[in-house]
Amino acid sequence: MRWWSVANLVSNAGTWMQLTVQNLLVLQITGSAAATGLSMSVQAAPALFVSLLGGAAVDRWPRKLTVAVSQGLLGAVAFTTALLVALDRIDMPSLLVLAAVTGVIATVDGPACALLGNDLVPVADVPSAIGVGALVHSAGRLAGTALAGVTVGFLGTSAAYAANGLSFLFVASVVPFLRPVHGAVREGAVREGSATERAVPDKAEMSVGQGLAFFVRRPRLVALAAVTGLSSVFGRNYGLTLAVLVTGPLAGGAGAFGAVSTVLAVGGILGAVLGARLRSPSVRTVGVLAAAGGLLQAAAGLSPSLAVLLVLVLPMAVVESVSDTAGTAVLQTDPPAHMRGRVLGVWSSIGTVWGLGGPPALGLLMERAGARGALVAGGLLIAGAIGAGLMRRRVAVPTALRLPAKDGDMTGREALGTAA
Repeated sequence: MRWWSVANLVSNAGTWMQLTVQNLLVLQITGSAAATGLSMSVQAAPALFVSLLGGAAVDRWPRKLTVAVSQGLLGAVAFTTALLVALDRIDMPSLLVLAAVTGVIATVDGPACALLGNDLVPVADVPSAIGVGALVHSAGRLAGTALAGVTVGFLGTSAAYAANGLSFLFVASVVPFLRPVHGAVREGAVREGSATERAVPDKAEMSVGQGLAFFVRRPRLVALAAVTGLSSVFGRNYGLTLAVLVTGPLAGGAGAFGAVSTVLAVGGILGAVLGARLRSPSVRTVGVLAAAGGLLQAAAGLSPSLAVLLVLVLPMAVVESVSDTAGTAVLQTDPPAHMRGRVLGVWSSIGTVWGLGGPPALGLLMERAGARGALVAGGLLIAGAIGAGLMRRRVAVPTALRLPAKDGDMTGREALGTAA
């Protein structure tokens, strides 16, 4: 697990370096901010349509081999882009094609890497492993964003893509030496032995439809999707809402928003550390944390000054990070082992819908109610909806039914004895 964490730190740093440089490269080629957004959407779009197939592939194929091959392919795409940039042969159509190919490969690589990391620790430590992964992701994002400017300044744009390609190859070289813990489902294939192992279906039966049907029929997963969807659409888009709040009603500048962004990053890291201590997270835990985050968001919308906002932003980020860790733990441990790839594929598709539809909806709300109104209304909506759901679940307690007895009916104990 330590080697896997180091490999992911290197890979995340390389990925964020490339993402940062890619935005700059698109601006350099086209001079259009809209084109930058288009390149990001093209890379994210495959998750909406291909994630279900990618999840099914993860359930069918040997996990370590899947990760090694997908990382190698991502590295090949990065090296191809680096070569085109170095030869000054890159243009917008080729960049969009490479971004789309990266997005398609990521639909397999994402769930495969997540589940391989879980295979490296005992089941009881999976929430901690997910928390460590969140911490590694945050650290890699900070390091990659910082290294992007240094790399471009000294070595050029193509060097950043080449560095990302090397990071993928590093992960692929580590994978063969990883040793999953005893009992982890690594292959997704049929094995003989215990009743649990015999319950694993044949690969031919691992269809996309089965994964989607399992997700829809699983109340915990549907509730988790509803809670996360509310939080994603009406909260969390702090890069948009807080930017408008700071530069508008609070009369701050880029430096002030930079301070807010820094506090958000620190809170995310602290939340990842706390989330790693979770032992048995549940959907209720996710809901309570999301509701608390909604209330903090509403309070942040009423902040009279930048200082008050900074005080509220830290716990907002901490709660969000812990909630994300708890939700990911539920998502990756609740389904049977042979269904987890497809469940993650369904989740990726749903998350892409939120990612594409949330910002426009939030932007429309901000036009109607302003930055403060959007933060307050969104936060109260999140807290109110989740609170109502929790109360409804608490009230809906099963009640015993008494059926009228007729002459000749046996008592419960007599009926059980007769049946036995």
